[in-house]
Amino acid sequence: MEKPVLVLNSNFEPINVCDFQRAIGLMLSEKATLILNGRGRIRTATDSYPIPSVIRLSRMVHPPRPKVALSRREIFRRDHFTCQYCGKVTPFLTVDHVIPKHLGGKHIWTNLVAACSSCNHRKGGRSLAETNMKLLRQPVEPPQSAYYIFSRYLPENHEWKEFLEGW
Repeated sequence: MEKPVLVLNSNFEPINVCDFQRAIGLMLSEKATLILNGRGRIRTATDSYPIPSVIRLSRMVHPPRPKVALSRREIFRRDHFTCQYCGKVTPFLTVDHVIPKHLGGKHIWTNLVAACSSCNHRKGGRSLAETNMKLLRQPVEPPQSAYYIFSRYLPENHEWKEFLEGW
């Protein structure tokens, strides 16, 4: 019952994720149609409704382009929960400014990396040249594609993959 529902625009472009109550409401008001049901049915006193996995809006909407918000969680996700200095995979990561803020570094995607606490402590407030440390990968802004944005839901909703690929 708590599983999310993928919402597609009328041209099958993925635009949002909502809970199943909202999806059922959209279907009952005929604002959306069921595309994929792999979760069974929900019964009321008088009727039975499919629990949707993917719905499609009846009318085309023009949502703003999705953008990945700059946050700790997204930095860790972009860097695959791996320290960008030593390559250690750990759930206990910190965010490091490649060029420290006091040296003019900005709080932007290309200056922030995931780092384990020991590497972050070793680097401190110094530049990479001063510490002889190297990055495993140059930090970049993650793609703004629907696949990247909604891929965090894929482990529990593998049936969405065909709708997310190509967008």
